Amino acid sequence: MYHFFLRRNEELEYCFNVETTAPLNAKQLAVLRQLLADGFVSESVSTNPTHPDGHDAVELGPRMNFATAYSTNLVAICHTCGLDEVVRIERSRRYYLPPKVDKDRFVREHHDRMTECLYEEPLQTFEMGIEPEPVFEVPFLEKGVNALLGIPGLAMDEWDRAFYYDYFVKEEKRNPTIVEIRDLDNANSEHSRHGYFKGKQIINGVIMPETLLNIVKSTLKANPSNSIIAFKDNSSGIKGYDCWTIVPEQPGRPAPFKKEQVHYHILFTAETHNFPTGVAPFPGAETGTGGRIRDIQATGRGGLVVAGTAAYCVANLLIPGYDLPWEDERSVYPASLASPLTIEIRGSDGASDYGNKFGEPVILGFTRSFDQRLQNGERWAWIKPIMFTGGIGQIDARHVEKEDAQRGMLIVQVGGPAYGIGVSGGSASSKLQGENVEELDFNAVQRGDAEMEQKMNRVIRTCIEMGDENPIVSIHDQGAGGPANVLKELVEKTGGRIELRRITLGDPTLSVLKIWIAEYQERCGFLIPRGRIEAFQSICEREKVNCEILGEVTGDGRFVVHDERDDSTPVNLNLAKVLGQMPQKMFRDEKKEPSLEPLKLPDSLTVEEALSRVLRHLAVGSKRFLTNKVDRSVTGLIARQQCCGPLQLTVGDVAVIAQSHFQLTGAATSIGEQPIKMLVDPKAGARMAVGEALTNIVWAQISRLEDIKCSANWMWAPKLPGEGAALYDAACAMRDLMIQLGIAVDGGKDSLSMATRVGEEIVKSPRELVISAYATMPDITKVVTPDIKHPGRSQLILIDIAKDQARLGGSTLAQAYGQIGSDCPDVDDPDRLRRAFHAIQGLISENWILAGHDISDGGLITT
Repeated sequence: MYHFFLRRNEELEYCFNVETTAPLNAKQLAVLRQLLADGFVSESVSTNPTHPDGHDAVELGPRMNFATAYSTNLVAICHTCGLDEVVRIERSRRYYLPPKVDKDRFVREHHDRMTECLYEEPLQTFEMGIEPEPVFEVPFLEKGVNALLGIPGLAMDEWDRAFYYDYFVKEEKRNPTIVEIRDLDNANSEHSRHGYFKGKQIINGVIMPETLLNIVKSTLKANPSNSIIAFKDNSSGIKGYDCWTIVPEQPGRPAPFKKEQVHYHILFTAETHNFPTGVAPFPGAETGTGGRIRDIQATGRGGLVVAGTAAYCVANLLIPGYDLPWEDERSVYPASLASPLTIEIRGSDGASDYGNKFGEPVILGFTRSFDQRLQNGERWAWIKPIMFTGGIGQIDARHVEKEDAQRGMLIVQVGGPAYGIGVSGGSASSKLQGENVEELDFNAVQRGDAEMEQKMNRVIRTCIEMGDENPIVSIHDQGAGGPANVLKELVEKTGGRIELRRITLGDPTLSVLKIWIAEYQERCGFLIPRGRIEAFQSICEREKVNCEILGEVTGDGRFVVHDERDDSTPVNLNLAKVLGQMPQKMFRDEKKEPSLEPLKLPDSLTVEEALSRVLRHLAVGSKRFLTNKVDRSVTGLIARQQCCGPLQLTVGDVAVIAQSHFQLTGAATSIGEQPIKMLVDPKAGARMAVGEALTNIVWAQISRLEDIKCSANWMWAPKLPGEGAALYDAACAMRDLMIQLGIAVDGGKDSLSMATRVGEEIVKSPRELVISAYATMPDITKVVTPDIKHPGRSQLILIDIAKDQARLGGSTLAQAYGQIGSDCPDVDDPDRLRRAFHAIQGLISENWILAGHDISDGGLITT
């Protein structure tokens, strides 16, 4: 092993630990030093460390059992430069601490315990002598269904356990392997299969006539309009336009670009990464962004990424030295979760960092904080936070539909190597925070490698640019459940056989179980015809990304995983039985009347004092700390983002993208959400979320109101008393209003374990419904921003949709005085809202409106 050092400042030195298969000669060492210098002169890289007198040395670096993204990318660069002997390079940090510094505290505060450790002495090898855990059988035949109870971290409820016991004992007549049990636990978790939204609801002893999913889908049935992809793929889509773009004359080879006319439809997707962001904010949020990007990529036979949205909801920030009168510094937070302030800063850092490295701008978002104990004594707080991420993209009309798997097709994965990270993420995120063993929560968090994702993105983009010759038959992204989930999705109706050892390992100590179910990131699964595999492999080779031919479609309906190392079969499942024939679950709940009190404000309250509190609230105050650190214009397709006017203030209501660099067609997107109003009245809160999405998108002239489609993302704890009934009411209210307005939901996700155990108390996160509206625009220049254009030569006009009502329930003002109130705003007149929408759109068309903004959090004075 070679060691090199680069001094960063008086107290910090980088240490490069380089593993090679053979000694390097002087010329090779010179090349390596130049690469490690990373823009500095190569002489700055030394073979000897510096150690100031009187200072303690503390070295912190990556854990040895898996290669980091830094190593993967730098080793690829070394090989390109002819240093084929280099197999791994890890960079550690050596701090030189002055006397009297608490070494233990310094170590705790300066490393990520999930991926880093303290080096007691300089590294001599990356080998750790870890032996992979063997595969074992779960003794159903001997111990019955209770054999599952001793397996830590399972998210299976009593119904799940009985179902799988019957399958293996009665259908297969054998014991399952631990790999099969963990596989199915992830594959059929609430996170992956959405059993609650598909389940039968019994409220106050009455069977509800529709499932939640059918309620949501009924909006699209009533208003299908321009929908082309809905509730069936990794993203949703609406009809787009013919447009001119540039593509290589020979995709996948060095070639000049040409101008070509294509028909691009608009894609949208949105999801959350709440559980991982609460445990480890930076990696949790960055992999949330990465997973959502892959949802766009894995739509149809390949989608094009354009831009993202992001949002964060946390409990009270409790910023040191900045006391806010509505915050209680005595509030208790679990030690296993990051603090709200850390989540807000480091979580947004992670999402921004991933987008910056990948090349995706963040063009819209929101953030909130809430932690209150209500009148009935219940504490509501985003201790389990929300990390929301949305994405807008495009898809070639020729690639909208995935093709059916055919016997003999090859099952392929492209992307980064396998690591033991993100283990049982689907299961862990389906449980209340605090119910799991802390170490299992940390194991379930993933690690991001945006550069690897960009390599994979270029592979997918090249295939898209091939047009009718696109070799991709079907594509799915790897998420919760790892290869176990994504590969079954590819062959769910046909069956397939997988050779486990063809998966590239970044950690040679991985067990069969972790190789199969860990959610290591930046991977997609593909179906490729045998006759097109060489062309596909050449594209992957050009982009320097792994291409693993893992198996083939069998057509026998079974899913078999073979381990050639010991000729074992850790997985052998009948797909129709374990995925296709899942009986409907049943959920019971009783309605709970809220305990509310009218808002009481001080008699001596002045407008100035109220405004001071409102403007200091996270939901209303400046979002510059979120926008300044992330690219908002990369791609050259961003026509409008959240920063507006000469001061670039973060006040934009709507974001707009162009479809190409050569014309003015495009799409607009906006967000609506009103979670604190949901605590007062879930039905009114749901309607207000829809209304806010419309009063935000209205400032971009769209094709027509009926063309608006929405992603509906639900963050709730419906299995707790009263919350299932509240969710059902909210869903019905949302549906009814959307049908009246002529708009519809075409996709979305649910996160239904939004509660945290704090000591003996269960703290619920506020009920949240995020409506992401999107629609096509014939002319992307027809956008109105909130900044005043002609002061003194124009007039301010209020369009009053609320009919002079000024209800303060669930408002920022109420929250700033430690209350939520009892009477919240509502969409009382949907027809008035629709007429106002049409009026504003018409005025924008005629260039009568110079600036515009909706009235929302903070009220008219904030607007």
